[in-house]
Amino acid sequence: MERTTNRRLVTLGMLVAILLVAIDVTVVGTAMPKIVADLGGLESFSWVFAIYTLTTSVTTPIYGKLADLYGRKVIFTVGVILFLIGSALSGLSHSMSQLIWFRGLQGIGAGAVMPLTFTIIGDLFPGEQRARMQGLFSSIWGIAGLLGPLVGGFFVDNVTWQWIFYINIPVGIVSLVLVWVALHEKFEKKARRHIDVGGALTFTIGVSALLYALLNGGQKYAWDSAAIIGLFVLAVLALALFVWIEARVQEPMLPLFLFKHRVILMSNLVGFLTSCVLIGLTAYLPYWIQDIIGFSATSSGLTLMPLSIAWPIGATLAGRYMYRVGSKLTAVAGTLLITAGAIWLACITLVSPAWMFVAVMVLSGLGMGYATTPITVLIQSAVGWNLRGAATASSTFVRSLGQTVGIAILGTMFNQSLASYAKAHLQHQNGIPQGDVSTVLQPAAVQRLPQNVQNLLHQVLAHGLHTVFVAMLVGAILSVVAVAFMPLHRTIMKQQVQE
Repeated sequence: MERTTNRRLVTLGMLVAILLVAIDVTVVGTAMPKIVADLGGLESFSWVFAIYTLTTSVTTPIYGKLADLYGRKVIFTVGVILFLIGSALSGLSHSMSQLIWFRGLQGIGAGAVMPLTFTIIGDLFPGEQRARMQGLFSSIWGIAGLLGPLVGGFFVDNVTWQWIFYINIPVGIVSLVLVWVALHEKFEKKARRHIDVGGALTFTIGVSALLYALLNGGQKYAWDSAAIIGLFVLAVLALALFVWIEARVQEPMLPLFLFKHRVILMSNLVGFLTSCVLIGLTAYLPYWIQDIIGFSATSSGLTLMPLSIAWPIGATLAGRYMYRVGSKLTAVAGTLLITAGAIWLACITLVSPAWMFVAVMVLSGLGMGYATTPITVLIQSAVGWNLRGAATASSTFVRSLGQTVGIAILGTMFNQSLASYAKAHLQHQNGIPQGDVSTVLQPAAVQRLPQNVQNLLHQVLAHGLHTVFVAMLVGAILSVVAVAFMPLHRTIMKQQVQE
């Protein structure tokens, strides 16, 4: 007797899986000050985010094609297991370098969850129900944004930071059990599809070389050293080869022909730039809140929550009014709100009250919601039905790339600013421990120092963070410029790309 799929249990399993991956970045962001305090390596902490987003973005399109070849359940299981192994190893890390490698493994597993979750739901539900389910799953990201900082803060303050990774294991197992018990595929192997291994490899090599050069130039190696120059050359050659492969391969990882259309090009540029700003908020703001203001990790998480509350509100309002005022004008409003938040953030000082950060989060969240919704609609409206999936995937890919490159650039600026300011102001100060700057800036170590030395250390960290905030402002302003070059929605509808 043929077993039937229990759609409710499968849906629950998919919701758990999405929550597992969606909550990861916000949990880790809140815990990073404590992780750096324990493991050291402040100059390398950007890699904890960069390696995860890089491996996730590269493997996502590959998993989607593997699922057509070997079935959704098997490939989904492989992805979740890799994510859980990476989580367990991340919790066991004894150095920043170990954590970075294991986060990369986590990202490889996470790359399966997003595409396969939406694919499985698409298989199980017909048209109108499918749309409602996709909306439900999209809302999980908002819930994750609320829970992530609180969960991360709770474990840091009350247990240990390692549990932000260990907690993934029982949650992931629940998801796997639900899927294996309830999902019974009628799998018919589809005609063999081409997997763009060459594109994935060249992209990974090129971006990894670029990230390594950016994050180590001026620190581990001089900018004009053979190592850094060689890495930049390798990055250029690998990415050039990636473009060449994508232009010729049968099923490219990133269909370059889509970017010939101005709305897709500019919309993805806006998505890239706003993602740079977003990763800056997630990764660096907890440092100011915890190490300078002195809030606990849990309080830091509460300060970040307004971003996740305001984002869906902005997205809902944008979806309701964009057809009245125009998609482009709505996107402009979104980027202006993000820029307003970035201006405010760039103007904060050591004596700025905590409520200012809440206001910045509200503005940024509303802006992200207002910008993201119309941009997604514009991209999908720019192409015919047969290219809509590829166009939407390109948007997701570029946003992940924006977070990856953004954290690398911001990390480079942070490291350079921190090192130069510390060298100029701490070199001859008595009572300041020598060694890794991240060790010097540990809250426990700082509290044992005289008040004047504590103030000086806070100035060092504030200088580095302020450099990051100014760079985020530049990215926000550039997003406004990019939106200005987008055509109007009615123009797009007349000029759809034909396959």
